[in-house]
Amino acid sequence: MPDRRSQNYSISDLRDRPQFASTVAERVWNAWWRDQGFGLDHLQGLVDESLTSAGRPMALVAHDGDTFLGTAHLIDDDLDARPHYTPWVAAVWVDEAARKAGIGAALVRAAAEAAFRQGFGTVYLCAEPAKAGFYEGRGWRRIERDVDGLDVFSLSKPS
Repeated sequence: MPDRRSQNYSISDLRDRPQFASTVAERVWNAWWRDQGFGLDHLQGLVDESLTSAGRPMALVAHDGDTFLGTAHLIDDDLDARPHYTPWVAAVWVDEAARKAGIGAALVRAAAEAAFRQGFGTVYLCAEPAKAGFYEGRGWRRIERDVDGLDVFSLSKPS
């Protein structure tokens, strides 16, 4: 996948920027997995799968040269209670100093577009209800509320 350039950053496939793999694992682990009792090595293994897969899992990174700014992932399953939905945009993270610059929206869009290029007509994500406005403002449709405390959203490929 070629870099997607915007004003001060690019979005790249992690396979093209493997130097960011440990940073991706650390940020995602700190955000969601550490408090669940998982070790960083477990998450590093999941991120490393993105380096060798041909489709999914897939990790994208936003960066300004060699400076990591954020990440988003395209995975098969992100919510155990909804195994019939696939694929998912997941683990969207933007470093605090880089927030409010459109990077999160660009990462989510790039991950969804990757799913569409892989032949999927719909992609899913789950998020805390407080984040609904962010996703709905970018064309995502809330399809379920309070599934294990999260809302489920879908985005269909434009016709």
